[in-house]
Amino acid sequence: MTAQRIEDLDLFLLPIDTPEFAADPTPWLEKARAKHPWLAMSAIGPVLTSYRAIDEIMRMDDALKMPGGEIVSIMGAEGTGWGDFAQEMMLVREGPDHQRLRGSVSGAFGPNNVKRMRPVMIETISALLDEWAPKEAFDFAEFAANFPVRVMFALIGGDVSKLPAIISSLEVQGTSFNMIVEDMPQIEEAYQVLWRFVDDLIEERGPDAGKGDLLDDLIAANTRGELSDKELRQMLVFLFGAGYDTSKNLLTLLMNTMIDHPDMWQCCAQDKDFCRQVVREQLRHTSPSNTYRFTTRDVTWEGVTIPANTMLLFPLGISGRDPTLFAEPLRFDPARPDRTAPLA
Repeated sequence: MTAQRIEDLDLFLLPIDTPEFAADPTPWLEKARAKHPWLAMSAIGPVLTSYRAIDEIMRMDDALKMPGGEIVSIMGAEGTGWGDFAQEMMLVREGPDHQRLRGSVSGAFGPNNVKRMRPVMIETISALLDEWAPKEAFDFAEFAANFPVRVMFALIGGDVSKLPAIISSLEVQGTSFNMIVEDMPQIEEAYQVLWRFVDDLIEERGPDAGKGDLLDDLIAANTRGELSDKELRQMLVFLFGAGYDTSKNLLTLLMNTMIDHPDMWQCCAQDKDFCRQVVREQLRHTSPSNTYRFTTRDVTWEGVTIPANTMLLFPLGISGRDPTLFAEPLRFDPARPDRTAPLA
């Protein structure tokens, strides 16, 4: 049977760039699946709408790459600091170049080192809660925004007085994934704030501080010639961004869910294993993880050919709402028998 070309399909147009879709994508996804079981269209490119399509196509490493230059072109960001970052950061590098950059931080985030970070996380949470206690009120969204950045500051010895400017800039950086061209001046300005911050950190620390933390490890890689000066700074900006957005948003989503399910909230206070089930179910039900890939060759799956040079959207955050795999997918149930792993 001859595969259909994606451009010949009558696909539903998902309004992914609208507040209405962000608030509740379910009605639009139902309409999209009524027209095609696993594909829809958007203003950016085709959207995969089934769990299995997302899972199997995303594993085609030989046919996909992270978009770098393509996004820079869409945003008109050529020649900017953010544009260089988007094209040169670790996620978009390939082959030996990617392995070299990954190797510069892999030791710091290995299992043993991650375990050693737990006391830092606990101390950070305790310090944040102590700051909130006298206020007799609690803004969880603000707490969630501060937590990952404060942990990063602890890992690299950052000056906490600079937190507000860094958090504000990270918020703006997060909007770059929306690919709204009109936001580019603010995105570049925020990137320059982050660049100056990490540049000052590196200069203040110097090559032989001997603290043995993440910043020392990265500076040592730079000294050995494994990272260029520019790559060192881009890596720190990348780590701040990667650690901030998903952590903050997942924590906030979890708390929002617990407000709707106070009985589960009480169980979490008493049962750590149940907490793990709640986090897993949150990742299935709604999570902040979504990504793009650019096809490097024609991709054929389930009778449809997607041509090379197509921007594909992988909505990992709602992949667990696929009704063909998950019974009552909108129901939040940490004890659900479905054991399919959340793609997020």
